[in-house]
Amino acid sequence: MSLVAWLFAAGEGWNGLLADGDTGWHIRTGDYILQTGSVPTVDIFSFSKPGEPWFAWEWLSDVIFAGLHGIWGLPGVVGFTGLVIALAALTVFRQSLWRGANAFAALGVTLVATGAASLHFLARPHVFTLLLLPLALWIVERDRRSPGTAVWVLVPLSALWANLHGGFLALIACLGILAVGSAVEAWLAPERNWRPVWRYAGLTAACTAATLLNPYGFRLHTHIASYLRSDWIREAVDEFQSPKFRSENIFQFEAILFVALLLAGILLSKRRICDALPILVWAHLSLSSVRHVPVFAVIVSPLVAQELTRIWEGWSVGSSRKSITGILWALARDLTPGFQRNTAWSVVLVVAVLVLTPVAKWPRDFPAAKFPVKLVGTEEERLPKARVFTSDEWADYLIYRGWPHQKVFLDGRSDFYGPTLGREYIQLVEGRSGWRKLLEKHKVNAVLAGRNWPLAALLRDERSWQVTLEDRQAVLFVQTQTANQTATRHR
Repeated sequence: MSLVAWLFAAGEGWNGLLADGDTGWHIRTGDYILQTGSVPTVDIFSFSKPGEPWFAWEWLSDVIFAGLHGIWGLPGVVGFTGLVIALAALTVFRQSLWRGANAFAALGVTLVATGAASLHFLARPHVFTLLLLPLALWIVERDRRSPGTAVWVLVPLSALWANLHGGFLALIACLGILAVGSAVEAWLAPERNWRPVWRYAGLTAACTAATLLNPYGFRLHTHIASYLRSDWIREAVDEFQSPKFRSENIFQFEAILFVALLLAGILLSKRRICDALPILVWAHLSLSSVRHVPVFAVIVSPLVAQELTRIWEGWSVGSSRKSITGILWALARDLTPGFQRNTAWSVVLVVAVLVLTPVAKWPRDFPAAKFPVKLVGTEEERLPKARVFTSDEWADYLIYRGWPHQKVFLDGRSDFYGPTLGREYIQLVEGRSGWRKLLEKHKVNAVLAGRNWPLAALLRDERSWQVTLEDRQAVLFVQTQTANQTATRHR
Protein backbone atom coordinates (compact mmCIF):
# COMPACT_ATOMS: atom_id res chain seq x y z
CA MET A 1 0.00 0.00 0.00
CA SER A 2 2.81 2.39 0.88
CA LEU A 3 4.35 1.81 -2.54
CA VAL A 4 1.15 2.81 -4.35
CA ALA A 5 0.71 5.83 -2.09
CA TRP A 6 4.33 6.86 -2.72
CA LEU A 7 4.13 6.45 -6.49
CA PHE A 8 0.65 7.69 -7.28
CA ALA A 9 -1.38 9.06 -4.38
CA ALA A 10 1.21 11.68 -3.40
CA GLY A 11 3.20 14.35 -5.24
CA GLU A 12 2.33 14.47 -8.94
CA GLY A 13 -0.25 11.80 -8.29
CA TRP A 14 -1.99 9.71 -10.88
CA ASN A 15 -1.43 12.40 -13.53
CA GLY A 16 2.13 11.15 -13.95
CA LEU A 17 0.80 8.00 -15.61
CA LEU A 18 -0.62 10.21 -18.39
CA ALA A 19 2.67 11.95 -19.16
CA ASP A 20 2.85 10.11 -22.49
CA GLY A 21 0.22 10.94 -25.10
CA ASP A 22 0.26 7.41 -26.55
CA THR A 23 -2.39 6.54 -24.00
CA GLY A 24 -4.78 8.63 -26.09
CA TRP A 25 -4.53 6.66 -29.30
CA HIS A 26 -4.46 3.35 -27.40
CA ILE A 27 -7.83 4.22 -25.86
CA ARG A 28 -9.28 5.24 -29.23
CA THR A 29 -7.95 2.12 -30.94
CA GLY A 30 -9.79 0.11 -28.31
CA ASP A 31 -12.93 2.17 -28.97
CA TYR A 32 -12.66 1.34 -32.68
CA ILE A 33 -12.35 -2.39 -31.93
CA LEU A 34 -15.30 -2.36 -29.54
CA GLN A 35 -17.44 -0.43 -32.02
CA THR A 36 -16.56 -2.43 -35.14
CA GLY A 37 -15.84 -5.83 -33.61
CA SER A 38 -12.61 -6.08 -35.60
CA VAL A 39 -8.92 -5.35 -35.14
CA PRO A 40 -7.71 -2.65 -37.56
CA THR A 41 -5.31 -3.71 -40.28
CA VAL A 42 -4.96 -0.25 -41.88
CA ASP A 43 -4.37 3.20 -40.42
CA ILE A 44 -7.37 4.98 -38.92
CA PHE A 45 -5.76 8.12 -37.47
CA SER A 46 -3.64 9.97 -40.05
CA PHE A 47 -4.13 12.01 -43.20
CA SER A 48 -0.50 11.47 -44.23
CA LYS A 49 -0.79 7.68 -44.66
CA PRO A 50 -4.52 6.96 -44.84
CA GLY A 51 -5.43 3.34 -45.44
CA GLU A 52 -1.82 2.15 -45.23
CA PRO A 53 -1.22 -1.25 -43.54
CA TRP A 54 -0.94 -0.88 -39.78
CA PHE A 55 -0.29 -3.38 -36.99
CA ALA A 56 -2.37 -2.65 -33.90
CA TRP A 57 -0.20 -5.20 -32.13
CA GLU A 58 -1.34 -4.25 -28.62
CA TRP A 59 -5.01 -4.51 -29.52
CA LEU A 60 -6.11 -6.45 -26.44
CA SER A 61 -4.53 -3.88 -24.10
CA ASP A 62 -6.27 -1.18 -26.13
CA VAL A 63 -9.63 -2.90 -25.60
CA ILE A 64 -8.99 -3.13 -21.84
CA PHE A 65 -8.07 0.55 -21.67
CA ALA A 66 -11.07 1.56 -23.78
CA GLY A 67 -13.41 -0.54 -21.65
CA LEU A 68 -12.10 1.04 -18.45
CA HIS A 69 -12.27 4.50 -20.01
CA GLY A 70 -15.83 3.94 -21.14
CA ILE A 71 -16.94 3.09 -17.59
CA TRP A 72 -14.73 5.27 -15.37
CA GLY A 73 -12.91 7.63 -17.75
CA LEU A 74 -9.24 8.41 -17.27
CA PRO A 75 -9.37 7.59 -13.52
CA GLY A 76 -10.26 4.02 -14.48
CA VAL A 77 -7.30 3.79 -16.85
CA VAL A 78 -4.70 5.18 -14.44
CA GLY A 79 -6.15 3.33 -11.43
CA PHE A 80 -5.90 0.03 -13.28
CA THR A 81 -2.38 0.86 -14.43
CA GLY A 82 -1.32 1.67 -10.88
CA LEU A 83 -2.77 -1.64 -9.68
CA VAL A 84 -0.83 -3.59 -12.33
CA ILE A 85 2.40 -1.81 -11.41
CA ALA A 86 1.85 -2.50 -7.71
CA LEU A 87 1.19 -6.19 -8.45
CA ALA A 88 4.41 -6.30 -10.49
CA ALA A 89 6.40 -4.93 -7.55
CA LEU A 90 4.65 -7.35 -5.20
CA THR A 91 5.52 -10.25 -7.52
CA VAL A 92 9.20 -9.26 -7.52
CA PHE A 93 9.16 -8.97 -3.72
CA ARG A 94 7.41 -12.30 -3.15
CA GLN A 95 9.66 -14.08 -5.61
CA SER A 96 12.68 -12.69 -3.74
CA LEU A 97 11.36 -14.09 -0.46
CA TRP A 98 10.59 -17.42 -2.10
CA ARG A 99 14.15 -17.66 -3.40
CA GLY A 100 15.46 -17.31 0.15
CA ALA A 101 16.08 -13.57 0.47
CA ASN A 102 15.43 -12.14 3.90
CA ALA A 103 12.87 -9.38 4.44
CA PHE A 104 15.35 -6.49 4.44
CA ALA A 105 17.22 -7.59 1.31
CA ALA A 106 14.00 -8.37 -0.57
CA LEU A 107 12.37 -5.07 0.38
CA GLY A 108 15.46 -2.96 -0.28
CA VAL A 109 16.18 -4.45 -3.68
CA THR A 110 12.51 -4.32 -4.69
CA LEU A 111 12.27 -0.63 -3.80
CA VAL A 112 15.43 0.21 -5.76
CA ALA A 113 14.22 -1.85 -8.73
CA THR A 114 10.81 -0.16 -8.59
CA GLY A 115 12.49 3.23 -8.52
CA ALA A 116 14.57 2.30 -11.57
CA ALA A 117 11.53 0.98 -13.43
CA SER A 118 9.49 4.08 -12.56
CA LEU A 119 11.01 5.96 -15.49
CA HIS A 120 8.55 4.00 -17.63
CA PHE A 121 5.53 4.00 -15.34
CA LEU A 122 2.93 5.13 -17.85
CA ALA A 123 -0.63 4.12 -18.71
CA ARG A 124 0.47 2.11 -21.72
CA PRO A 125 0.38 -1.59 -22.66
CA HIS A 126 3.96 -2.26 -21.53
CA VAL A 127 2.74 -2.41 -17.90
CA PHE A 128 1.44 -5.90 -18.67
CA THR A 129 5.00 -6.97 -19.46
CA LEU A 130 6.21 -5.51 -16.16
CA LEU A 131 3.76 -7.84 -14.40
CA LEU A 132 3.82 -10.94 -16.61
CA LEU A 133 7.60 -11.16 -16.97
CA PRO A 134 8.52 -11.59 -13.26
CA LEU A 135 5.51 -13.89 -12.85
CA ALA A 136 6.62 -16.06 -15.78
CA LEU A 137 10.22 -16.20 -14.60
CA TRP A 138 9.04 -17.22 -11.13
CA ILE A 139 7.21 -20.16 -12.74
CA VAL A 140 10.40 -21.06 -14.62
CA GLU A 141 12.52 -20.89 -11.47
CA ARG A 142 10.08 -23.16 -9.66
CA ASP A 143 10.38 -25.63 -12.50
CA ARG A 144 14.18 -25.53 -12.35
CA ARG A 145 14.00 -26.55 -8.70
CA SER A 146 11.25 -29.12 -9.12
CA PRO A 147 10.34 -29.94 -12.76
CA GLY A 148 6.64 -30.51 -13.37
CA THR A 149 3.81 -29.78 -15.76
CA ALA A 150 2.99 -26.35 -14.32
CA VAL A 151 5.69 -24.65 -16.40
CA TRP A 152 3.75 -25.39 -19.58
CA VAL A 153 1.17 -22.81 -18.52
CA LEU A 154 3.63 -20.39 -20.10
CA VAL A 155 2.49 -21.58 -23.53
CA PRO A 156 -1.07 -20.17 -23.33
CA LEU A 157 0.30 -17.23 -21.33
CA SER A 158 2.58 -16.42 -24.28
CA ALA A 159 -0.39 -16.46 -26.65
CA LEU A 160 -2.26 -14.02 -24.40
CA TRP A 161 0.84 -11.87 -23.95
CA ALA A 162 1.42 -11.54 -27.70
CA ASN A 163 -1.93 -9.76 -27.97
CA LEU A 164 -1.25 -7.46 -25.02
CA HIS A 165 2.25 -6.14 -25.69
CA GLY A 166 5.35 -6.82 -27.77
CA GLY A 167 7.25 -7.53 -24.54
CA PHE A 168 6.35 -11.20 -25.02
CA LEU A 169 9.68 -11.31 -26.85
CA ALA A 170 11.41 -10.75 -23.51
CA LEU A 171 10.02 -14.05 -22.25
CA ILE A 172 11.09 -15.85 -25.41
CA ALA A 173 14.57 -14.34 -25.02
CA CYS A 174 14.79 -15.38 -21.35
CA LEU A 175 13.75 -18.94 -22.16
CA GLY A 176 16.27 -19.09 -24.99
CA ILE A 177 18.99 -17.76 -22.65
CA LEU A 178 18.04 -20.43 -20.13
CA ALA A 179 18.33 -23.16 -22.76
CA VAL A 180 21.77 -21.89 -23.80
CA GLY A 181 22.87 -21.55 -20.17
CA SER A 182 21.67 -25.09 -19.44
CA ALA A 183 23.69 -26.36 -22.40
CA VAL A 184 26.86 -24.65 -21.16
CA GLU A 185 26.33 -25.95 -17.62
CA ALA A 186 25.75 -29.48 -18.96
CA TRP A 187 28.91 -29.28 -21.04
CA LEU A 188 30.95 -28.09 -18.05
CA ALA A 189 29.52 -30.68 -15.63
CA PRO A 190 31.12 -34.14 -15.38
CA GLU A 191 27.79 -36.00 -15.70
CA ARG A 192 26.64 -34.08 -18.81
CA ASN A 193 22.91 -33.92 -18.01
CA TRP A 194 21.24 -32.65 -21.18
CA ARG A 195 17.61 -33.01 -20.02
CA PRO A 196 17.21 -29.38 -18.93
CA VAL A 197 18.57 -28.27 -22.30
CA TRP A 198 15.94 -30.16 -24.27
CA ARG A 199 13.22 -29.22 -21.77
CA TYR A 200 13.78 -25.48 -21.99
CA ALA A 201 14.57 -25.50 -25.69
CA GLY A 202 11.23 -27.23 -26.22
CA LEU A 203 9.50 -24.74 -23.94
CA THR A 204 11.05 -21.88 -25.89
CA ALA A 205 9.82 -23.34 -29.18
CA ALA A 206 6.31 -24.01 -27.83
CA CYS A 207 5.95 -20.49 -26.40
CA THR A 208 7.24 -18.98 -29.64
CA ALA A 209 4.71 -20.97 -31.66
CA ALA A 210 1.92 -19.87 -29.32
CA THR A 211 2.66 -16.20 -30.02
CA LEU A 212 1.57 -16.76 -33.62
CA LEU A 213 -2.01 -16.76 -32.29
CA ASN A 214 -2.59 -13.09 -32.97
CA PRO A 215 -4.57 -11.22 -35.65
CA TYR A 216 -1.48 -10.81 -37.84
CA GLY A 217 0.22 -14.21 -37.45
CA PHE A 218 3.93 -14.36 -38.22
CA ARG A 219 3.77 -10.91 -39.85
CA LEU A 220 3.63 -9.42 -36.35
CA HIS A 221 7.02 -10.94 -35.55
CA THR A 222 8.66 -9.69 -38.74
CA HIS A 223 7.18 -6.25 -38.16
CA ILE A 224 8.50 -6.05 -34.58
CA ALA A 225 11.90 -7.32 -35.71
CA SER A 226 12.18 -4.60 -38.37
CA TYR A 227 10.97 -2.03 -35.84
CA LEU A 228 13.65 -2.99 -33.30
CA ARG A 229 16.38 -3.00 -35.97
CA SER A 230 15.47 0.41 -37.38
CA ASP A 231 18.40 2.82 -37.16
CA TRP A 232 16.04 5.76 -37.52
CA ILE A 233 13.95 4.63 -34.55
CA ARG A 234 17.05 4.28 -32.40
CA GLU A 235 18.19 7.77 -33.39
CA ALA A 236 14.87 9.61 -33.18
CA VAL A 237 12.92 7.97 -30.32
CA ASP A 238 14.17 8.70 -26.79
CA GLU A 239 13.01 5.33 -25.44
CA PHE A 240 15.39 3.51 -27.78
CA GLN A 241 18.45 5.54 -26.85
CA SER A 242 20.97 4.77 -24.13
CA PRO A 243 20.06 5.94 -20.62
CA LYS A 244 21.24 9.38 -19.57
CA PHE A 245 22.58 9.21 -16.02
CA ARG A 246 21.00 12.44 -14.79
CA SER A 247 17.81 11.44 -12.97
CA GLU A 248 17.09 9.67 -9.70
CA ASN A 249 15.53 6.59 -11.31
CA ILE A 250 18.54 6.14 -13.57
CA PHE A 251 20.86 6.38 -10.56
CA GLN A 252 18.80 3.62 -8.95
CA PHE A 253 19.24 1.58 -12.10
CA GLU A 254 22.97 2.25 -11.90
CA ALA A 255 23.08 0.94 -8.32
CA ILE A 256 21.32 -2.31 -9.12
CA LEU A 257 23.35 -2.65 -12.33
CA PHE A 258 26.68 -2.49 -10.48
CA VAL A 259 25.58 -4.98 -7.84
CA ALA A 260 24.15 -7.35 -10.45
CA LEU A 261 27.33 -7.28 -12.56
CA LEU A 262 29.47 -8.00 -9.50
CA LEU A 263 27.22 -10.93 -8.66
CA ALA A 264 27.42 -12.15 -12.26
CA GLY A 265 31.17 -12.51 -11.85
CA ILE A 266 30.67 -14.54 -8.67
CA LEU A 267 28.05 -16.71 -10.35
CA LEU A 268 30.29 -17.37 -13.34
CA SER A 269 33.11 -18.45 -11.01
CA LYS A 270 30.66 -20.96 -9.53
CA ARG A 271 29.64 -22.12 -13.04
CA ARG A 272 26.06 -20.94 -12.47
CA ILE A 273 25.71 -19.93 -16.09
CA CYS A 274 21.90 -19.97 -16.13
CA ASP A 275 21.85 -17.29 -13.41
CA ALA A 276 24.73 -15.16 -14.71
CA LEU A 277 23.80 -15.08 -18.38
CA PRO A 278 20.48 -13.19 -18.04
CA ILE A 279 22.24 -10.51 -15.98
CA LEU A 280 24.88 -9.97 -18.66
CA VAL A 281 22.47 -10.03 -21.60
CA TRP A 282 19.90 -7.68 -20.10
CA ALA A 283 22.56 -5.37 -18.69
CA HIS A 284 23.86 -4.93 -22.22
CA LEU A 285 20.36 -4.34 -23.61
CA SER A 286 19.47 -1.84 -20.89
CA LEU A 287 22.64 0.14 -21.53
CA SER A 288 21.80 0.15 -25.25
CA SER A 289 18.17 1.26 -24.80
CA VAL A 290 16.54 2.90 -21.81
CA ARG A 291 13.25 1.09 -22.51
CA HIS A 292 14.96 -2.13 -21.33
CA VAL A 293 15.82 -0.69 -17.90
CA PRO A 294 12.50 -1.73 -16.28
CA VAL A 295 12.81 -5.19 -17.83
CA PHE A 296 16.36 -5.56 -16.46
CA ALA A 297 15.18 -4.44 -13.02
CA VAL A 298 12.33 -6.95 -12.69
CA ILE A 299 14.44 -9.81 -14.09
CA VAL A 300 17.54 -9.49 -11.91
CA SER A 301 16.06 -8.19 -8.64
CA PRO A 302 14.97 -11.51 -7.08
CA LEU A 303 18.35 -13.08 -7.85
CA VAL A 304 20.21 -10.05 -6.50
CA ALA A 305 18.16 -10.12 -3.28
CA GLN A 306 18.83 -13.85 -2.91
CA GLU A 307 22.59 -13.53 -3.38
CA LEU A 308 22.85 -10.48 -1.12
CA THR A 309 21.11 -12.49 1.59
CA ARG A 310 23.67 -15.28 1.22
CA ILE A 311 26.53 -12.80 1.52
CA TRP A 312 24.87 -11.14 4.50
CA GLU A 313 24.33 -14.54 6.13
CA GLY A 314 28.01 -15.33 5.68
CA TRP A 315 28.98 -12.11 7.45
CA SER A 316 26.47 -12.59 10.26
CA VAL A 317 27.64 -16.13 11.06
CA GLY A 318 31.00 -14.81 12.22
CA SER A 319 29.48 -11.83 14.02
CA SER A 320 28.49 -11.56 17.63
CA ARG A 321 24.77 -11.76 18.29
CA LYS A 322 25.07 -8.37 19.94
CA SER A 323 26.73 -6.75 16.94
CA ILE A 324 24.78 -4.55 14.52
CA THR A 325 25.14 -7.16 11.76
CA GLY A 326 23.98 -9.96 14.03
CA ILE A 327 21.00 -8.01 15.34
CA LEU A 328 19.87 -6.99 11.86
CA TRP A 329 20.29 -10.51 10.56
CA ALA A 330 18.19 -11.95 13.39
CA LEU A 331 15.52 -9.28 12.89
CA ALA A 332 15.38 -9.88 9.12
CA ARG A 333 15.19 -13.64 9.71
CA ASP A 334 12.33 -13.23 12.16
CA LEU A 335 10.37 -10.83 9.95
CA THR A 336 10.66 -12.85 6.74
CA PRO A 337 8.02 -15.51 7.55
CA GLY A 338 5.53 -12.76 8.38
CA PHE A 339 6.11 -11.07 5.04
CA GLN A 340 5.72 -14.41 3.27
CA ARG A 341 2.37 -15.03 4.95
CA ASN A 342 0.89 -11.56 4.90
CA THR A 343 1.90 -9.82 1.67
CA ALA A 344 -1.26 -11.18 0.03
CA TRP A 345 -3.06 -8.51 2.06
CA SER A 346 -1.15 -5.95 0.01
CA VAL A 347 -3.64 -6.44 -2.82
CA VAL A 348 -6.50 -5.53 -0.49
CA LEU A 349 -4.61 -2.51 0.78
CA VAL A 350 -3.81 -1.34 -2.75
CA VAL A 351 -7.50 -1.49 -3.62
CA ALA A 352 -8.16 0.52 -0.46
CA VAL A 353 -5.75 3.22 -1.65
CA LEU A 354 -7.59 3.35 -4.98
CA VAL A 355 -10.98 3.69 -3.29
CA LEU A 356 -9.83 6.25 -0.72
CA THR A 357 -7.94 8.51 -3.12
CA PRO A 358 -9.65 11.94 -3.06
CA VAL A 359 -11.61 12.86 -6.17
CA ALA A 360 -9.37 15.88 -6.71
CA LYS A 361 -6.35 13.58 -7.12
CA TRP A 362 -7.85 11.73 -10.08
CA PRO A 363 -7.12 13.17 -13.54
CA ARG A 364 -9.98 14.72 -15.48
CA ASP A 365 -7.81 15.20 -18.55
CA PHE A 366 -4.22 14.80 -19.65
CA PRO A 367 -1.70 16.98 -17.74
CA ALA A 368 -2.11 20.61 -18.78
CA ALA A 369 1.60 21.22 -18.09
CA LYS A 370 2.51 18.97 -21.01
CA PHE A 371 -0.48 19.06 -23.35
CA PRO A 372 -2.39 22.07 -24.79
CA VAL A 373 -5.53 21.11 -22.94
CA LYS A 374 -7.13 24.58 -22.76
CA LEU A 375 -6.37 25.55 -26.34
CA VAL A 376 -7.66 22.27 -27.75
CA GLY A 377 -10.80 22.60 -25.65
CA THR A 378 -11.41 26.08 -27.05
CA GLU A 379 -10.90 24.89 -30.63
CA GLU A 380 -12.58 21.48 -30.31
CA GLU A 381 -14.96 22.24 -33.19
CA ARG A 382 -12.34 23.63 -35.62
CA LEU A 383 -9.49 21.14 -35.12
CA PRO A 384 -11.28 17.88 -36.11
CA LYS A 385 -12.19 19.46 -39.45
CA ALA A 386 -8.62 20.59 -40.20
CA ARG A 387 -5.50 18.85 -41.47
CA VAL A 388 -3.40 19.65 -38.42
CA PHE A 389 0.35 19.46 -38.12
CA THR A 390 1.60 19.27 -34.53
CA SER A 391 4.04 17.33 -32.37
CA ASP A 392 3.66 13.57 -32.12
CA GLU A 393 2.72 13.86 -28.43
CA TRP A 394 0.12 16.54 -29.05
CA ALA A 395 -1.21 14.57 -32.01
CA ASP A 396 -1.83 11.65 -29.63
CA TYR A 397 -3.84 14.02 -27.49
CA LEU A 398 -5.76 15.39 -30.49
CA ILE A 399 -6.71 11.83 -31.45
CA TYR A 400 -8.01 11.30 -27.93
CA ARG A 401 -10.01 14.55 -27.86
CA GLY A 402 -11.19 14.60 -31.47
CA TRP A 403 -12.10 10.94 -32.02
CA PRO A 404 -13.42 9.73 -34.43
CA HIS A 405 -13.09 12.72 -36.78
CA GLN A 406 -9.64 14.07 -35.93
CA LYS A 407 -6.84 13.12 -38.37
CA VAL A 408 -3.20 14.00 -37.78
CA PHE A 409 0.04 14.25 -39.72
CA LEU A 410 2.07 12.03 -37.37
CA ASP A 411 1.50 10.65 -33.90
CA GLY A 412 3.36 8.37 -31.47
CA ARG A 413 3.21 5.25 -33.67
CA SER A 414 6.79 5.54 -34.86
CA ASP A 415 6.77 1.94 -36.14
CA PHE A 416 3.96 2.87 -38.56
CA TYR A 417 5.17 6.18 -39.98
CA GLY A 418 8.74 5.13 -40.74
CA PRO A 419 11.88 7.15 -41.49
CA THR A 420 10.69 9.10 -44.56
CA LEU A 421 7.71 10.72 -42.88
CA GLY A 422 9.66 10.94 -39.64
CA ARG A 423 12.37 13.03 -41.27
CA GLU A 424 9.75 15.27 -42.88
CA TYR A 425 8.22 15.76 -39.44
CA ILE A 426 11.57 16.85 -37.98
CA GLN A 427 12.18 19.07 -41.00
CA LEU A 428 8.89 20.87 -40.36
CA VAL A 429 9.26 21.24 -36.59
CA GLU A 430 12.75 22.69 -37.01
CA GLY A 431 11.71 24.91 -39.93
CA ARG A 432 14.39 23.59 -42.23
CA SER A 433 14.66 24.51 -45.89
CA GLY A 434 11.67 23.22 -47.86
CA TRP A 435 9.16 23.43 -45.03
CA ARG A 436 6.65 25.35 -47.16
CA LYS A 437 6.62 22.65 -49.82
CA LEU A 438 6.05 19.98 -47.20
CA LEU A 439 3.02 21.81 -45.80
CA GLU A 440 1.67 22.13 -49.34
CA LYS A 441 2.49 18.51 -50.17
CA HIS A 442 0.43 17.21 -47.27
CA LYS A 443 -2.25 19.92 -47.62
CA VAL A 444 -1.78 21.06 -44.05
CA ASN A 445 -4.13 23.93 -43.24
CA ALA A 446 -3.57 24.22 -39.48
CA VAL A 447 -0.45 24.07 -37.33
CA LEU A 448 -0.57 23.60 -33.57
CA ALA A 449 2.97 24.53 -32.56
CA GLY A 450 4.92 25.09 -29.41
CA ARG A 451 5.67 28.78 -28.95
CA ASN A 452 9.41 28.17 -29.12
CA TRP A 453 9.35 26.08 -32.28
CA PRO A 454 11.42 27.43 -35.18
CA LEU A 455 8.40 26.68 -37.39
CA ALA A 456 6.24 28.94 -35.21
CA ALA A 457 8.67 31.84 -35.69
CA LEU A 458 8.61 31.31 -39.46
CA LEU A 459 4.82 31.12 -39.67
CA ARG A 460 4.45 34.42 -37.78
CA ASP A 461 6.15 36.12 -40.73
CA GLU A 462 3.98 34.41 -43.34
CA ARG A 463 1.02 36.37 -44.74
CA SER A 464 -0.75 33.16 -45.69
CA TRP A 465 -0.87 32.03 -42.05
CA GLN A 466 -2.71 33.66 -39.18
CA VAL A 467 -2.56 33.17 -35.43
CA THR A 468 -6.07 32.34 -34.24
CA LEU A 469 -5.28 31.42 -30.65
CA GLU A 470 -2.22 31.53 -28.43
CA ASP A 471 -1.30 30.91 -24.83
CA ARG A 472 1.92 30.50 -22.88
CA GLN A 473 2.41 26.97 -24.16
CA ALA A 474 1.10 26.72 -27.72
CA VAL A 475 -0.01 28.71 -30.71
CA LEU A 476 -2.53 27.72 -33.36
CA PHE A 477 -1.91 28.88 -36.95
CA VAL A 478 -4.55 28.59 -39.65
CA GLN A 479 -4.20 29.46 -43.33
CA THR A 480 -5.67 32.89 -43.94
CA GLN A 481 -8.03 31.75 -46.65
CA THR A 482 -9.81 29.53 -44.11
CA ALA A 483 -9.27 31.62 -41.00
CA ASN A 484 -11.93 33.73 -39.39
CA GLN A 485 -10.80 37.29 -39.97
CA THR A 486 -12.41 38.44 -36.73
CA ALA A 487 -10.43 36.05 -34.56
CA THR A 488 -8.45 37.70 -31.82
CA ARG A 489 -5.12 36.85 -30.31
CA HIS A 490 -5.10 35.74 -26.69
CA ARG A 491 -2.00 35.77 -24.57
